Amino acid sequence: MSVTTPQTQAPQTQAPQTSATQTEPESTSGFLAARPVWLVGVLATLAGAVVTEAFALLARVTGVPMEAAGPGAKEAAEIPVGGFGGGVVFWSVAGIVLAVVLARWAKQPARTFTVTTVALTALSLAGPAVAPHTATSTQIVLAASHVVAAAVIIPLLARRLSHGRR
Repeated sequence: MSVTTPQTQAPQTQAPQTSATQTEPESTSGFLAARPVWLVGVLATLAGAVVTEAFALLARVTGVPMEAAGPGAKEAAEIPVGGFGGGVVFWSVAGIVLAVVLARWAKQPARTFTVTTVALTALSLAGPAVAPHTATSTQIVLAASHVVAAAVIIPLLARRLSHGRR
């Protein structure tokens, strides 16, 4: 037998596990993968609400007027402290339901969720853009807050959905 026969090479062809592979369960993705989709959605929503509210408070401190009007309103109303976080929580319920449904029935739940929610986020930017009786600086902060919330929530849920059904 020569040194290059398959019997002597088989043990050498197996790659040893790296420390990154061995520590995977302790990483964020391992933590997310071990949790139900709805729970990851709730945790992502809470994180998104906190970050978005912090963004809004920063805008308040810098002097952006926090008054906006909805369609048909005669004048702008004040956006209360906590209003941004509350909005994130309210609208994220639909996102969590979407994630749970996709996890169960979609062939590629992470991709479908990401494409759908990014498209919905883009559509949501129309609201602040056409808000009547609202300062331009406020419209910009409102639109940016949609992007901030999406940047926190979508990747966390998409990462969980990429780990299979549960």
